Amino acid sequence: MLALFLLPLSAVLIRSISDDFFTNAFSEQALNALRLSLITSTFTTLIAILFGTPLAYMLARWKMRSKTAIELIIDLPIVLPPSVAGLALLIAFGRRGIFGSILGEVGISLPFTTAAVILAQLFVAAPLYIRSARIGFAEIDEQLEEAANVEGANQWQMLTAVMLPLAGRALISGAILTWTRALGEFGATILFAGNLEGVTQTMPMAIYLGFERNIGVALSLSVVLITVSTLLLLITRRLEKEKHK
Repeated sequence: MLALFLLPLSAVLIRSISDDFFTNAFSEQALNALRLSLITSTFTTLIAILFGTPLAYMLARWKMRSKTAIELIIDLPIVLPPSVAGLALLIAFGRRGIFGSILGEVGISLPFTTAAVILAQLFVAAPLYIRSARIGFAEIDEQLEEAANVEGANQWQMLTAVMLPLAGRALISGAILTWTRALGEFGATILFAGNLEGVTQTMPMAIYLGFERNIGVALSLSVVLITVSTLLLLITRRLEKEKHK
């Protein structure tokens, strides 16, 4: 089983070693794809943090009858096939989609734009942040929350001065997982945003296109993704170990 995981990754690294590696890695197509991936993944992560943190806090600390249903809806994109996620976004926000026509009336068109890339990444990656943040908030001792209430802290002070610092490692870990997942998103993006170089062509789509046009670019970008993912996973593991000390 370990060989099943190790051998394909090793094969990519070995095959990518050539005199043209840096030429392919720094080609215009590769740089455009890398730049777009970094920008969209960063925006996706920031949006997930901004809107996902309050939602995770509510799910972890508030008593709600519909909590189970809400958690199911949030977790569903994690297990959905990417093609289903992309089709759902297209049916909802496409030019002829259920809500896309309404957006079109005010001059907003999402499909095949950079905004569509971010929306697709957010749909499949944000649940990872919300789940991690929810667990982090839920693990905080209720006695600390009660002590803050006794001292007269309001909900905003409770969140910013008590909850966020104590759940910090879980939030950072979730943000890293979200950023990594967004960086590698392919299926939902290609259906909803297309594959337009410089506009919607992220690194995974450039790799896919490289199989037909330039395998060297595909291999170079694959090595970049493997390296970035490995470093981010190491950081996540380090945070998890420090959390349990």
